[in-house]
Amino acid sequence: MKKILLTGGLALLWFTAKAQTDTTTQKLDEVLIQENRIQLPFSKQSRNISLVDRQQIETTPGRSLPEVLAFVPGVDIRQRGVTGVQADIGIRGGSFEQTLMLVNGIKLSDPQTGHHMMNIPVPMVNIDRVEVLKGPASRIFGQNAYTGAVNVITSLSDTRSLRLQGYAGDFGMKGISLAGALPAGKYKQNLAISYDDSDGYQYNSDYQVTNLFYEGGIDLNAKNAIRGMVAYADRTFGANGFYASTFPDQWESVQTTLTSLSHTYASGDFSLQTRGYWRRNEDEYRLKRNEPTFYQNFHTSDVFALETNGTVKSKLGTAGFGVEVRKEQIESTNLGNHDRVLSGIFLEQMVTLAEKVDIRGGLYSNYYSEYGWKHFPGAEVGFQATKSIRLYSGIGSSFRIPTYNDLYYVGPTNIGNPDLQPEQALSFEFGGKWNRDNWRGELVYFNRHSENLIEWTRTSSEEPWQPQNFNEVTFNGVEASAYYRVNPSNSVVQLKELMLSYNYIDANFIAQPGVESRYALTALKNQLIGGLLVGFGKKIEWNTKMRYVERVSQDPYFVLDMRVDYNRVGKLGFFAEASNITNTDYVEAGTVQMPGRWFRAGFMVNLD
Repeated sequence: MKKILLTGGLALLWFTAKAQTDTTTQKLDEVLIQENRIQLPFSKQSRNISLVDRQQIETTPGRSLPEVLAFVPGVDIRQRGVTGVQADIGIRGGSFEQTLMLVNGIKLSDPQTGHHMMNIPVPMVNIDRVEVLKGPASRIFGQNAYTGAVNVITSLSDTRSLRLQGYAGDFGMKGISLAGALPAGKYKQNLAISYDDSDGYQYNSDYQVTNLFYEGGIDLNAKNAIRGMVAYADRTFGANGFYASTFPDQWESVQTTLTSLSHTYASGDFSLQTRGYWRRNEDEYRLKRNEPTFYQNFHTSDVFALETNGTVKSKLGTAGFGVEVRKEQIESTNLGNHDRVLSGIFLEQMVTLAEKVDIRGGLYSNYYSEYGWKHFPGAEVGFQATKSIRLYSGIGSSFRIPTYNDLYYVGPTNIGNPDLQPEQALSFEFGGKWNRDNWRGELVYFNRHSENLIEWTRTSSEEPWQPQNFNEVTFNGVEASAYYRVNPSNSVVQLKELMLSYNYIDANFIAQPGVESRYALTALKNQLIGGLLVGFGKKIEWNTKMRYVERVSQDPYFVLDMRVDYNRVGKLGFFAEASNITNTDYVEAGTVQMPGRWFRAGFMVNLD
């Protein structure tokens, strides 16, 4: 690894620092939100959606997607250690099992456990943007999109480019990534590889992460296109306190493979996309790292899926339809061998009235081999009150079936419950968006009423955790956000980007006397996020990010991060980052103590 970094550093001497135009300043309102059927520009959406574009990904102080998403309003990232080597994600007070992760619309849900949801096999350098849909998304993406969905978007380029990045920092941290767009005639293709490792910031917190990514596509003619993807991630890490505070020598190794092939047909007012994909996750877990025979689990889960989605435009508006079949299976030394089949039908319709009102409603009907038919209706209404103000409201139902960990796990600190029932919720939101010149603001109220909520509990610290169904739990919340951005100019000092958001969530979850709750009472309660990106001349950018987080039953904490870039979009650039500048003592997940103040610095080479 040291030789690779040295070679990359010597290669930099061949390039000059010539500034280029920053192409990341595309107007966010024009971005088409990549849902699997009806797709609308960001400005026409009647839902609470956050966009994280290329500029924000590159300038946020963080080396991983979880670190970037930690600054999205309403998103709760709980990291176990640095750079998101193992992280959970929740939206609007939901747990890590209730959020659906996707890559280009492909679902990454794992039947074993939601702890694998953030094993994204895509190097950061290849992510074009991230779309965060808050609230029930089952009608759009199916089950598991219980409290929201996060869609990671990549794009194929018709021009050649090469990007090399490397960094090093505290805790023996270092990493390198190489990504290239290599079109050959009509065939477009991207290839990327990244490697990160660290000695760890405390005992048994070292890690090694490798990502391999390839995607290609070709337009066969004006109506037909084919796109394919192959991605692989290998994560091996010391898991001190990750799942049980009494065992500091835990260790885990996870390999995730994702492949997909899709065909798109578009002609006039009709479009149809057919896609098949396979996702495999291999997980080896040891309670004592150097004594595998003491307690060791092997899990291999596979997901095979085939889906078709389409749209038809007519005088009545736009209709969307879709069909999916999905098989999930697992072979596990602990959970046993299981499989289940899920199939579903999507139908939705959007109409526009008097150019100011749009109504979008639909239904997702899902059949589970274990639970029979379930139906998820939902609808949104939007009203363009003025050119700058849009009001919206929506209602929808969502559903989540237990994972195999929920049902069958047997261990010294956790025991599954085979009698668990699926959890379901009815959600409502009402909000308003304001967009004028370089400013954007949003205020939304939401309510989620859950039934049969799955929560891990125990009666004493000597007893193992076990999931139970709770009858009814209601979440109420408010999100307010303001955002400002301008295109780069020749000003000596320029405010390029400003964002501020506040989230408040009230959950009426009341623990039973003598019963300890594992996740519900650590749900997000208050969240304040701020960001300030300042440019100095043509080449220097200084980004400051802050988070204030308070959970239901935990002490609040404040974290301040910073990053400085020099010539970020030029031929040769450099950056320096500092995390937790405030040296805050805090915990995000379980009992894992997060590190104090730490630093890293690196370079980037951009060639066209």
